[in-house]
Formats: sequence, C-alpha cells, structure tokens
Amino acid sequence: MERFRSLVFDGWQRMMPRERLSDTVVVVAIDERALAIHGQWPWPRDLVADLVGRIAKGRPDVLGLDMFFPEPDRYSPGVIAGRLEGNAPDIAARLKGMPSNDALLGKALATMPSVLGVAGLENRDPRFAGPPRSPLVRFLDGAGENLRSYPGHLRNVPEIDAGAAGHGLYSNDLEGGVARRIQMVARFDQATVPTLAVEMIRVALQAPLTIAPSFGGTLEMRFGEYVVPIQSDGRAYLRYGHADPGRYVSAARILDGSFDVSQLHEKLVIVGFTGLGLVDIVATPLGETVFGVETHAQTAEAILEGQFLRRIGLAPRIEAALLVAFGLGLFVLVPRTNAQRSAATLAAGSVALIAAGAAAFRFAGLLFDPVGPVLGAIAVFGVMQAGSLAEAQRQRQQLREQAARMAGELDAAKRIQMGLLPDPREVLSAERRVDVAALLEPARTVGGDFYDCFMLDERRLFFVVADVSGKGLPASLFMASVKSIIKSAALTVEGSLGGVLARAQDEIHRENPESLFVTALACVLDLETGGLEYANAGHEPAWSHQPHGKPERLDASGGPPLCVLDMYSYPSTRRTLQRGEWLLALSDGATEAMNPAKEFFGAERLGTSLGWLGDAPEAVAIVTRVRDDVRRFSAGAEPADDLTLLAIRWIGPADAVSGR
Repeated sequence: MERFRSLVFDGWQRMMPRERLSDTVVVVAIDERALAIHGQWPWPRDLVADLVGRIAKGRPDVLGLDMFFPEPDRYSPGVIAGRLEGNAPDIAARLKGMPSNDALLGKALATMPSVLGVAGLENRDPRFAGPPRSPLVRFLDGAGENLRSYPGHLRNVPEIDAGAAGHGLYSNDLEGGVARRIQMVARFDQATVPTLAVEMIRVALQAPLTIAPSFGGTLEMRFGEYVVPIQSDGRAYLRYGHADPGRYVSAARILDGSFDVSQLHEKLVIVGFTGLGLVDIVATPLGETVFGVETHAQTAEAILEGQFLRRIGLAPRIEAALLVAFGLGLFVLVPRTNAQRSAATLAAGSVALIAAGAAAFRFAGLLFDPVGPVLGAIAVFGVMQAGSLAEAQRQRQQLREQAARMAGELDAAKRIQMGLLPDPREVLSAERRVDVAALLEPARTVGGDFYDCFMLDERRLFFVVADVSGKGLPASLFMASVKSIIKSAALTVEGSLGGVLARAQDEIHRENPESLFVTALACVLDLETGGLEYANAGHEPAWSHQPHGKPERLDASGGPPLCVLDMYSYPSTRRTLQRGEWLLALSDGATEAMNPAKEFFGAERLGTSLGWLGDAPEAVAIVTRVRDDVRRFSAGAEPADDLTLLAIRWIGPADAVSGR
C-alpha cells in the first residue's frame, strides 16, 4: 500500500509540479567540458581550491560542496616529494616545504561561509572516530526521539574539514529508485546533522536550529524565518519542480574567467558533478532523471519558497475512515437502488475524494491518498453488484418459474374459457334453416368478451354478444358468471328480450363485488318466419345485409350497460329478415382496433369490408373477412380490446329449405 500511495503522490506532483520562483540557488557543475579541459576526476585539490577561491570572489552567501575528500590528496607536494627523495633530493626538499593541497583547499573554504558533506554509514569507519561537528540543535517536547540514527559516517580529511563553517547530510534513501523523501536531519551518536541545503541556509543566516512538534504527528525544523515540515523520522517529502538548466554554471567557465562571478553575489552556490561516470543519477516523482546535486538544489529552493509537502500521522486513519464511510454508504445504497444510480454515486464520491486530495495537495501541501479509499469503494461496489446480480438472477429464475406456471394456468384458463363458448357448427349441426359462425380472439391470453347461441325451442334461436368491462383474467372470470346468468334468464324468462336483460342485470348485480359492467346485444331469431327481436344494453350495434342491398347498422336504441342503472327496463326492437339476409354481431374490438399511427379501424372501414362480401356469403366467410381486414389494418399493433364476431345468415323456413 505504501508503494501504491507513493505512485499516487507522484501523480499529484506530475500534475502540479513546483514552480521555480527564484534564482537564488546556483549549481557549479564539474561537467564534461571541465573534465575535458582540466583532466579526469579527481582533480588536484589545489585546482579545486582555485575553483573555490574564484567562487569566493563573487561573495556568495554560502558555498556547499556535494563531494567528499576522505583521503589525503595524492597530488600534494609532500606526497610527490616522498616519491622523488631517492632520485631528486633537492626537488623533494623544496616540495616538502610547500603547503599540502588539502591545506590550500581548507584555506580557500575558510574565505567564505562554506558547508561540507557528511554521509551516514550503517557501519563505523575507523578513520572517523567520534561524531562529526554539528550545530547546536534544540529539541522541544521530545521532538527528536524517532530521528534516524547512523552508527557511522564518512567525512573529509581534517585539513579540509577545518575550513568549513558547517556540515550537511548527504545520505538519502531511494524508494524504488525514486528520490521522494529527503533525510532532512539525522543523528550521529550525540551529534544532530541537518541536510546540506538546511545547513547552507542556516550558516548563511547564522541562525540556531530548533526541532519542535507540529500538528498531525509531524515535526518542524525552524531556523531564522524558515520552517520546514518533516516526518517524525527526520525525512521530508520534497515538492519537485522540473529540472532547470538555467541554474547550472560550468566549472570550466569559472576557472577560465569567462563567467562573471559577481553573478554569484548573495547566492547559495553548490558545487557538484554532472560529468558522465562521476554523477549519481536519481529519478524524481516527475518522471525525470536528474543529477544528484539537483536534489540538493531543489531542496534549498523549496525551503526558500516554503513549498514543502507534509503527510500527517493521522492521514492513514483518515483514509481508512473515508474507505469505511464510503463503503458503508455503498453497502446501504446498492441494494436499495438501481445499478445506474449506484454507479453514479460511486463516480460522484470518487470524484469528490480525488478532488479533495488534489485540493489538499495544491493549497496546503498535504498528502492524502484518495485513490486507496476509491479503489476500496470500487471493490465494495463490485462485491455488492455481484451479490445483487446473483440475487437478481435468483429472482429472475423465480420469476421465470412463476411466469411459466402463470402461463400454464393462463393456457388452462384460455382452454376453459373457450370451452365455455359453443361451437355453432356443433350446436346447430342439424339445423339447415340458418348458417352461423363465431370467433373470439382475446386481447390477452384470456378476455372478457363472450358470445352464446342456443335454441329456445324448435324454431327460436337465441344468440348474444357481450363485453365485460376490463381485460385479462378478472374479466374472463366475471364473463363466465355473466354468460351463465344470461343463458339462464333467456331460458326461464317469458316475454320480451328487454325483460331477459333486466332479469340478468338483477342476478349479475348480486354477484358483482368489483362493480363491473357488461355491454350486451341479445337477439332471438324465429327460424320459420325470419322474425328478429333484439335488445341492446350499451353494446356495439349489429350489421345487417339484405340480398341486393348494402351493409347497414341496426338501430342502436336500447339502454345502458348492465349493472349501470338498477331497475332499468330495456326496450326491444323487432324486424323481419329476408331470406338470405345475414347479420353480424360484434364487439368494439373491431371498430376500435388501432394501427401503429393510432388510427381507429372505425365503422366506415367495417362497412366497406362487409360490402365486398356480396349477397350470399357463408357465415364463416363473413367472420374470416372481418378478422383478416382488422389484422391487416392493425399491422402488428397491440390489440386494444378483445375481438368477438358472430355471423348469422337466415336461409329460410324448413319447407323452403327442403324444397330448394
């Protein structure tokens, strides 16, 4: 997780790198040009002393050397004299009288405030016993208890070391090859040594160094007007900027005098390596590979500009709390809403956390990891969605099983409903005075329309077409009861058809808890005389067609649907059919059928359709023609209502039929 967080913090730095606001820090680089002119490293230290002396003429505030001189210079006059004593004793004697190169370098360093390096070692070096020289550091409230401590160290030979005004720490631990955190201060036995950049600024200010507790379990290094936030172990997150070639000056230009050293006045000057084979290369969070001296320069600039980063001790707990809160929120929300809203909540929460982390970095220099809580919340979301998906699949399976059972039950209900309707070809198979055909197509699996036809006696045929309000299973159940009641009333009530409907209404009303109503067209046809009596209870009027005539709608006079008005006396109408005349009784599923354009089939189209049948069509042809025309007009649109058709063609009395 720590490595992953480091990548997140690197991302913040890449999006919002530190901007270089000043040119106070200058790097004098021992680069390829200097090595080509003055030879390979190590140079004689009198040459390094010459470089330091020329820099001193520019009167910088402080000079720092990012290099070590732990052994005496092999080019010193005394070392060379020891080699020449046997061959050129006079020359050797003169060389012995000359000061050593190390002394020259120490003397040059003493001409201005300068800082040399100290490197921490995990093992003691016998050459450097005792702690290095260090400034007096004041610790407040036990602030230094957790500082990193090095058992040993590496420093410069005493002659050079004596010329320095301070010592700065060089050691930094890379994290995956990336220099993210700088060891700003460390302990060497009883000595406390700050990093090179801090010591350079402290020496320039001649200020004491104080380390004090700060908020969130962090520490602060205070010297002069500067405050550097550090972690409890003495490390600090450096806010990097992009490498700037403008801060570099070649040592060759200073040695040959082509660079105006007055430009170094009141600057912080660091001498370091950039030549190939000499430089320690490090990677920064910005994805750049830079020289080791670059980190010291950027550290000094960050101190001067107050652009350090801080990760408080409570940050992991805050991130864990955010993860728990976000995860619990999703845990509660996901089962109670749809996937789109849950995903939108996850996205909004993730954006809010990332924006908060970016704002904390940008405006307060605080390092919070919002991606950890976001990834945790995504994991919670994924688990919850997987659970929801599994539950949804289980419920879908149950629904499929229930739907299959319901479909089976509806199929059984359809078979039962259709079984309740008579087949005119069977009921009237021996009757030659009339031709009857019927059709019922429910808008759903079952419906509320019905028809019936049966003989009241040897010459009278009763038929009815009715429509129960509503569709589906409730209407079909009510339809069965209404059909039985109307048939019973027709067989038991003497008198007009109006009386039959009135009696049926009384019976239906007593068995109608849902207050449904029924439209019905009831007719009685005398098969010997062609006399027709019909009564209409709010139903679609029937159509008739006389030989050599055209289809016409029967008089629609009658009354309201059954169970709308109590104690209503329904009138009946009588007329006499001509031989060959046919009737079509139907439900409003025909006239109110709609096409995809929401247009009704209507009475006019129905009349036109019936007009194409001619004078003597068979009853089944009438039903088939109307059904096909309605289907063609609907063009696949969902049926608006049940479709019921009952066609009757009166052929004539028995003697006329037998003599034909």
